[in-house]
Amino acid sequence: MARIMAIDYGLKRTGIAVTDPLQIIASGLTTVESPQLINFLTGYFQKEEVEKIIIGEPKNLDDSDTHATPLVKKIIERIKKSFPAIPVETVDERYTSSMAKQAMIDMGMKKKQRRDKGTVDEIAATIMLQEYMQRNGSLL
Repeated sequence: MARIMAIDYGLKRTGIAVTDPLQIIASGLTTVESPQLINFLTGYFQKEEVEKIIIGEPKNLDDSDTHATPLVKKIIERIKKSFPAIPVETVDERYTSSMAKQAMIDMGMKKKQRRDKGTVDEIAATIMLQEYMQRNGSLL
């Protein structure tokens, strides 16, 4: 089996999480500067097999687009063009950043550590991936 990758795309930073090859565990991978995302993915896909990419789609509570939605749609098109063999699926990313911040508190991280927005993005991507796996029966 191949991995599933989750991307929490932002204007400055992008959090990335992946499953293990058996798709049992979701783990944070890294945070990259958003302009470097395609280069990072190119290198990663040369080393690891990924069968699907999920990317968080920003939506307001009323399901309307946010200011970031066009930005995410643009990177989705770039990913599809750069890696046509890997399917891309959008998932609802509402609340993932606040859930990530709460998870950092629950883990006992100090306030200074919680201010690292890159860590928040990586944990948000991990939460997205865990929720995706639960919905699709990968996690019990």
